[in-house]
Amino acid sequence: MSSPQGGPFLRLEGIGKDFGSFTALRDIRLDVPQGEFVCFLGPSGCGKTTLLRIIAGLEVQSAGTIHQRGRDISALPPALRDYGIVFQSYALFPNLSVFDNVAYGLVNRRAGRGAIRARVGELLKLVGLPDSAAKYPSQLSGGEQQRIALARALATSPGLLLLDEPLSALDAIVRVHLRQQIRSLQQRLGVTTIMVTHDQEEALSMADRIVVMNQGVIDQIGTPMQVYREPATPFVADFVGKVNMLAGTVESAGRIRIGARSFACASCDGSAGRSVRAYLRPEDIVARPITEGDSGTQAGDPNVLEATIEKIEFLGSYCLVRVAANGLEGQPLTVYLSLNFLSEMGLASGSPMKLRILAERMRVFDA
Repeated sequence: MSSPQGGPFLRLEGIGKDFGSFTALRDIRLDVPQGEFVCFLGPSGCGKTTLLRIIAGLEVQSAGTIHQRGRDISALPPALRDYGIVFQSYALFPNLSVFDNVAYGLVNRRAGRGAIRARVGELLKLVGLPDSAAKYPSQLSGGEQQRIALARALATSPGLLLLDEPLSALDAIVRVHLRQQIRSLQQRLGVTTIMVTHDQEEALSMADRIVVMNQGVIDQIGTPMQVYREPATPFVADFVGKVNMLAGTVESAGRIRIGARSFACASCDGSAGRSVRAYLRPEDIVARPITEGDSGTQAGDPNVLEATIEKIEFLGSYCLVRVAANGLEGQPLTVYLSLNFLSEMGLASGSPMKLRILAERMRVFDA
């Protein structure tokens, strides 16, 4: 069922939550369209889980309203809200078989025996565990238990699926595999989904939109690419992905001074003399071995500088390389370089390099 008159499937207006003198959430406003996958992303204590629990009716907001499909559900108990939920801890009933766990919500709704059997079989097949109906949770791995918890949440065909850090208790390989499965399943079913996570990679790879939260407020809402490439605040720039942070001063529109060097910077306005911090992703610094001269850069480019490798951090297929750049007055840079590039160019700690800072990728905020 679609939202009335083309409005959002879920609307949060002015949601606030106080615990005594502590304010956990302040004036949260968000529209979620039908079928969208949204991630609430932020550090521990930022309010993301509290907000999910308010949507579920497990916490009562101190201010604001929640509308689902145009209906005000702000004061409804959890049982009267249209959602399925999956918790970090799986929360399966250990004394019930997989079949009975998945069927639990259907039994409570007094569905017919034949309909329950068909629905459970369909869901177990959907989550890739068609032969596990007779097993008990203790006989399943963590990833399998979480898939059963997902099947149980979907059993009653809810309009909204809520995921509370569903992958954080799993090991890395299982986590990557299961997030692909969850995203594929969500797209196939078209169910509107909200997931809470503190894992940036999880949010970037799964979400249609990310809601970045910090200290009880929303810092930015955007697609994964927008949040990563165009952070709206210093917090977002620093929290989502790795970043170089450089102290500088605006020289003029399109120019920034960092240390003894003047760089072109697309996001600098004309407020000359303003103290700023420039944020730059490691992949937005193009590296060349110094023996190649200015290959790949324009002669006289103000954004080209010489540097010396200080440390190489091996991360598998690529390395995070820390360099000391001439003219930056002790402000180090980190650059992503592939293992093959380092090997082919014979680069190691102490090797000289040329770097080119991409002017259009530098983001500048007031210091």
